[in-house]
Amino acid sequence: MSKGIWISMIACLLIAGAGAGGTYWIRQSAERELNNGPLLAVAGQTKAAAQPAAVKAKKTRKEIIEDSQKRVVTIESGEGLGSGFLYNSKGDLLTNAHVVAGSRDVTVRTKSHQEYKGKVIGIGTDTDVAVVRVTELKQTEPLKIARSNKAEIGDEILALGSPLGLENTVTTGIISGLGRSFDIEPYTYSNMYQISAPIAPGNSGGPLVSAETGDVLGINSASATDEAGIGFSIPISSVLKQAEAWSKHPMTELLDVSDDGYGEGDVLTDSRSVVAAFYQSLNDGDYVTAYSLLGSDWQSKTDYEEFRSGYLKTGYITIGTLTAEEQDGGAMVSVDITAEERRETGTVYQTYRMSYSVGYENGNLKILHGKGKKAD
Repeated sequence: MSKGIWISMIACLLIAGAGAGGTYWIRQSAERELNNGPLLAVAGQTKAAAQPAAVKAKKTRKEIIEDSQKRVVTIESGEGLGSGFLYNSKGDLLTNAHVVAGSRDVTVRTKSHQEYKGKVIGIGTDTDVAVVRVTELKQTEPLKIARSNKAEIGDEILALGSPLGLENTVTTGIISGLGRSFDIEPYTYSNMYQISAPIAPGNSGGPLVSAETGDVLGINSASATDEAGIGFSIPISSVLKQAEAWSKHPMTELLDVSDDGYGEGDVLTDSRSVVAAFYQSLNDGDYVTAYSLLGSDWQSKTDYEEFRSGYLKTGYITIGTLTAEEQDGGAMVSVDITAEERRETGTVYQTYRMSYSVGYENGNLKILHGKGKKAD
């Protein structure tokens, strides 16, 4: 062969070898890239991770009713029958004061027909709300409370309870009016929801539930007896703070305020009740009622504004056991209280030993004089 041919053959072999070597290098590089996770795969993983989670399906109205009924109860007391519902995980039920008035112990029956003994731990004197505790229901999931949301006209609602003793009844309707206020002795109803769902005896104390969310909007409390299809419900936001105060500090002695005030009866019992009502009114922020329980001599020395300003920095007052001794047609009532006092340095809890002279003025018992000192 000629020298030129040999050179050409060698050149071809070199080119072929270079091509094979290049192919091998490319294949090895690709394998390394795959082992380390190729950029396309990383991008695909990132994209998949960024995808939003599946949205939880909204509850149907039937599901809302079924879930709510599990937490609604029938309450039987010495005064009759009503309804209530779990509002916290302590086993505490919200209901109307008129459902449990005059009773300390009540019977509570659930949807599954289980019966429990409940104890009234808080009751209003002018606000128709009360709290009943059932220890066996502790840790049971309560109904969700609409703490800040307020209902508007046209909102669809569900009224649950036991009207006429027919347990687990649900009536539907809408919010048909706002800001309704009226008195049904001895209670004052302010800024009520007017609803198209009727309220019948036994419905009182049951929850008013949003048909859209299942949140509790109010407590069904009264009916317009002359108008069919009109009921009234207390907005939950207006009584929740008081209910939570009772749950945290249960009342040691229940109040029993009659429609006619404190007339002549068992002077020792009534005298204790007057003092208990005085402190309950302070806890409710109802300074007008508290001031009205003071005698004329006390009021002549302290006007209302001065009286009110003296309690503006006082939080919840826990009432101890009330004792009473007869004196001059009335009684001397003694009680230890623990007051939550807000000071510049922070909140402190101070205990006082108080004594009150209680007597009759114009046929009604009044707190005539009082004195107290810090307890050791």
